[in-house]
Amino acid sequence: MINLKQINMALFGSILLSNIVFAQTVDITTSTLKNKVAYIPPQCYTKTEDDNKATYNPCYACHTDSRRPNYVNDSDLQETYSFTEEARENHWKNLFKDRSEQVAKISDQTITDYIRKSNYFDSQGAIKLSKVLAQVPKSWDYNHDGQWNGFTPDIWFNFDAQGFDHDPKGQLTGWRAFGYYPYLGTFWPTNGSTDDVMIRLPSAFRTNQKGIEDLTVYKVNLAIVEAMVKEQDITIEPVDEGQLGNIDLDKDGKIGLASKIKYDWAPLKEKFMWYVGQANALQKTGKVHLAAGLYPEGTEFLHTVRYIDVDEQGNNILSARMKEVRYALKRLWLNYSKLESKAAAESKEKSDFPDRIRVFRGNSETGVSNGLGWAFAAFIEDAQGELRPQNFEELVFCVGCHSGIGAITDGIFSFHRKMPANSPQQGWFHWSQHGLKGLAEPQRQDGSYEYSYYLQQNKSANEFRTNAEVQAKFFNPQKVLKEAMLEKLHKDISVLLYASPARALQLNKAYRVIVEEQSFTQGRDAVVQPTPNVLKDVEPDQSTGVKKSIKKMPLILGSSKAYISDNLDLFFPLVNYSGKPYSASFSLENSVKPVWLLNQFDLVSKNDFDQGAVVREDFGISIPFITDGENAYSAEMSYIGEKNNQYYWALKYYQMLTE
Repeated sequence: MINLKQINMALFGSILLSNIVFAQTVDITTSTLKNKVAYIPPQCYTKTEDDNKATYNPCYACHTDSRRPNYVNDSDLQETYSFTEEARENHWKNLFKDRSEQVAKISDQTITDYIRKSNYFDSQGAIKLSKVLAQVPKSWDYNHDGQWNGFTPDIWFNFDAQGFDHDPKGQLTGWRAFGYYPYLGTFWPTNGSTDDVMIRLPSAFRTNQKGIEDLTVYKVNLAIVEAMVKEQDITIEPVDEGQLGNIDLDKDGKIGLASKIKYDWAPLKEKFMWYVGQANALQKTGKVHLAAGLYPEGTEFLHTVRYIDVDEQGNNILSARMKEVRYALKRLWLNYSKLESKAAAESKEKSDFPDRIRVFRGNSETGVSNGLGWAFAAFIEDAQGELRPQNFEELVFCVGCHSGIGAITDGIFSFHRKMPANSPQQGWFHWSQHGLKGLAEPQRQDGSYEYSYYLQQNKSANEFRTNAEVQAKFFNPQKVLKEAMLEKLHKDISVLLYASPARALQLNKAYRVIVEEQSFTQGRDAVVQPTPNVLKDVEPDQSTGVKKSIKKMPLILGSSKAYISDNLDLFFPLVNYSGKPYSASFSLENSVKPVWLLNQFDLVSKNDFDQGAVVREDFGISIPFITDGENAYSAEMSYIGEKNNQYYWALKYYQMLTE
């Protein structure tokens, strides 16, 4: 006879019997909602006014005046809990549970061993879900056709020095990792999870005009997409526009060597921008579209959410085990007119029928639509820690934040926050290649520091104001920010975003309990004790206590001051010569005694770039900042003369820059 302990060990391996919380049965193929307002996240129930009538405003991070083509201007939600009747009861019951006893029974070693064991790869290094979905289990098969009709994970997390993923045979998968400034509050590691995001454009964006896979074409198209969603110029490695279909990427009026994607898009003024390669041909026939603030159809994002692992130096790193594998695919193109009409219709419906709840379409297999052209699908841990498809209700929870709020750019949180060209690997890196430590704090367009501003408005690092570790580190007992800590934060965001090893262990254990319960539909936040600053019920149009809404500012994501390529060619986005700004590129002529040949020198707009290199009266060049994508240097170049109308400089001096 099998006893209870044997059953327990079969189910949970090394997890002790005393830790068991019997899991709920999860119907993966259901298309109904137990919580009909699962699209409203737990953070929206935050009590923003305390007993002393002091107010806190984390709400502005999501609810703000939007920028076209996002027409959801919802900054009024900073001031009022504008909920439907169904939403006035807080359905996120996990926020109010005390898990202290369950967490205490999980040893540090047990949780550490657990998060360091991959549930994405098997012991032979193969992708587990790829094997399972090839013969889809009946309990996962939404339409019972014996096939998996949704996304099958195909990323190998094998990134090169440019952020491109490769499969075991060395072939490109199309996925490219990028560094980004983690979004405010919930998305910081100190609040419970680490994560990463990768982007992939359709094959037409990765192939040249002859239909051959071309990495230069792909990198340029990715830079064009970045320029469109950021609505700013993007620095690139110098490319020959003639080899890319004679497209004037830098808008200098001639076909030559381009070192930037010039953002100059205003169709009503006859200003257009074009993709390169096969995507260009599709764009010309109307099968692929380009517009500011929008991704082209076929764009994919992959987002993994993980536990907080900690290395020997105390840095927060990605755990091998994944909490979730999230996937987004842009299926449809909606132009500005359609997006504006949809936003207006939703606003009118909310006014005419204030208690009507949102309706979502989709399923666990092919994903759930956000109504803006995107479908979202995902996998999450089952009770044993293996990845399973998320059901309809679990996906509606995700889609709720990827639509219907003012802060997002075309339904996405991350890519418009990609780090600029003066970051490691020009911002194209995975967090396993470079962590958050040493990255400077981003600034808002009004000049204030983004994370510091959030702390000032919220007096804590998370919406619930339960992050005691950050509060003790950054605030005095009177809840006034410590200037010395802010100075450290300006230079290194990890001093805020990293959880201590002890906090990481607690948060990992708390989330593991939710996994064992399979109670994700009651909340996914890693909560050890009941959350005090959350409302259980909300009155109709209840005031938040916030008297004046805050406008969320775009970030200033500047360009590289100077770049040195793998073959030691140089590119300066800005060279100050005789009081006028130029861009310049140099090719290496002699590597023994480094000598460079000037091959491009163009006048640019004064507003195009940050302060860069300076040409002195003796024609020597002072370079305060130059990066190879990994390290940063200051340097001096000496002018050594002219020959056959070509001009040469030699390296005089360089020094590695440190903090």
